[in-house]
Amino acid sequence: MVKQLIIGDVSRELANTRRILESLPEEHLAWKPHEKSMTLGGLATHLVNLLNWEIAIFQYPEFDLSTVPLRREALGRRADFLEEFDANVNKLENLIAECDEKMLGEEWTLRHGDHIILREPRAIALRTFGLSHMIHHRAQLGVYLRLLDLPVPGFYGPSADEQA
Repeated sequence: MVKQLIIGDVSRELANTRRILESLPEEHLAWKPHEKSMTLGGLATHLVNLLNWEIAIFQYPEFDLSTVPLRREALGRRADFLEEFDANVNKLENLIAECDEKMLGEEWTLRHGDHIILREPRAIALRTFGLSHMIHHRAQLGVYLRLLDLPVPGFYGPSADEQA
């Protein structure tokens, strides 16, 4: 039962994330709302990259942030975002299909060197470190679109731009 709930949750959130990636305006990928903010393209790249972290939850017993670059170079085209996103969604869906509830309950650790950031069952790590993190950055992209006066897709019903 737990696995079925996770599959439905993951599928719905990945589909919603793809919707916002499809809506990204290539002419604004270098734009950012504030000097401390990521560019639109950088934020979208981070969103796509989160799938690599979600995949790692299933492939390894732990993930050490000190072993990966702080930030990837931003992808340059909407097609690049979608191509990598779709390939990683396929990998993630296969890993979820292959896992069992025992594996979902196994402890997974997120660390930065010797510092333990979180240690929890894989299913919870997927929800918090993976999906909730993705939803957070997806919402940021929605704010970016709104500030650029561009349509924001709805995720849990129609957005103000989709109202009839």
